[in-house]
Amino acid sequence: MDKLTAINTLDRFSQHGRYVFHLNDLKYLFSEESERTLKASLKRLVSANILTRAAQGIYVYNRASKDSFILEHITRTLRRGEYNYVSLESALSQYGVISQIPMDRLTVMTTGRAGEFKTPWGVIELTHTNRSISDILNSTVETTAPLKFAKKETALRDLRRVGRNTHLIDTQEVDHV
Repeated sequence: MDKLTAINTLDRFSQHGRYVFHLNDLKYLFSEESERTLKASLKRLVSANILTRAAQGIYVYNRASKDSFILEHITRTLRRGEYNYVSLESALSQYGVISQIPMDRLTVMTTGRAGEFKTPWGVIELTHTNRSISDILNSTVETTAPLKFAKKETALRDLRRVGRNTHLIDTQEVDHV
């Protein structure tokens, strides 16, 4: 595929707020390409700074207008088909329960595999949970962000359940749960 074809195709998606793509999405969008040709094209697009490789098999379209939730969009693409929600330190810092704000790090609970992904926009830390879907839905809230957000008591429970350090917790804030 040539650069102009790629830009025109990806521009159409970016107009609808879509700028993070899985390799399988790109295979579908450019289905006329063989796998070998597609990989070579993606390498050229990354070299030309049209795409950025965020993680293995995940690409961000650089010409698109990006919102402040890029790490969440990448997380959704990494664990598509799984239930994911912001929890642990990322959620607790938003609630004011811990004093430190994680910079360039997003902590997420997922029904998918655990893992840590270093992206150009920060680190995504995925922690596996065995909680039921109904429990996850009842323990999270919808926001304007792409991922659900843990309720305060859920984030505290998750932090304790996975054995994370609890010394940063402001006990006065916990009492207001």
